[in-house]
Amino acid sequence: MRIGIVGGAGMLGQKLARSLLESGRLAGKPITQLVLADQTTPAAPPSDVVDVVSVDADISRVADCARIIEYRPDVIFHLAAVVSGQAEADFELGYRINVDGTKQLCEAIRNVGGGYCPRVVFTSSVAVYGGPYPDLIEDDFHLTPLTSYGAHKVIGEILLSDYSRKGFLDALSIRLPTVCVRPGTPNAAVSGVFSNILREPLTGKAATLTVSRDLSMVFCSPRSAVGFLIHAAELDTDLLGHQRSLMMPALRASISDEIEALGRQAGEEAVSLITTKIDPVAEATLRSWDFPEFASTRARGLGFIGDSSVDDLIRIFREDDAP
Repeated sequence: MRIGIVGGAGMLGQKLARSLLESGRLAGKPITQLVLADQTTPAAPPSDVVDVVSVDADISRVADCARIIEYRPDVIFHLAAVVSGQAEADFELGYRINVDGTKQLCEAIRNVGGGYCPRVVFTSSVAVYGGPYPDLIEDDFHLTPLTSYGAHKVIGEILLSDYSRKGFLDALSIRLPTVCVRPGTPNAAVSGVFSNILREPLTGKAATLTVSRDLSMVFCSPRSAVGFLIHAAELDTDLLGHQRSLMMPALRASISDEIEALGRQAGEEAVSLITTKIDPVAEATLRSWDFPEFASTRARGLGFIGDSSVDDLIRIFREDDAP
């Protein structure tokens, strides 16, 4: 089986690649090739068994998408995106990568013809939703994104659903909650604050809290996000009917919940490393995303499993990513 990861240089792309190489199989079939594509050359995890290829590619360029699809991946994980804060600040860039790029990737697949129909797993986002919210968000809740990034994800879901309907590909869109605790350095995602206030103190660094403590978010760990992606690649899409988008199981917690868990897991010395400086733009954006609980009934019924507590998010970070 040949696998492509578009956005393979990113945190999730690298974790997914390592997980796939460790197992050596997907959907019961041995993995023979893994193609990692991104705007910057993705690191190629070593393997004695799988042919690992790194490709420099900007998916908004037709020729670059064609180069990725030349490898004829049987499964394509589409993770590439300009994240929320950057997409809001640079309108043209966000649409070029997140919308035009997804369309160009779909077209590159369609242009192969000859019965080529790969599974495409698209990382959508909880940002497709907008308030006002009920106390519990069911699977049929309306999509009213309140950011450009959320709009991009809705458009991507619709594109992939339509290309699937026409038989050009076989897609599944998974709406990820905020991934926490993200390893590495802060990125341009507005929701990054939820990772920053845990990751930095857990590694002995100062952190700045840019939003109010009563703000809540829905989370999954990087480990769970990788599990969602792999399960989506192996799922029988006939079970989805015409509804090819699923909200993943999510853990809801507030900033206060995070800080309390940090105190339990790392002590008050770690908590003391957090200082507060409210960013009005970040505050306003995250207020629009102050989600209640998600039912995620369809996803849970199809075997997707999420995280249970903020303490688990911290434990997983320490096991998988802490220096």
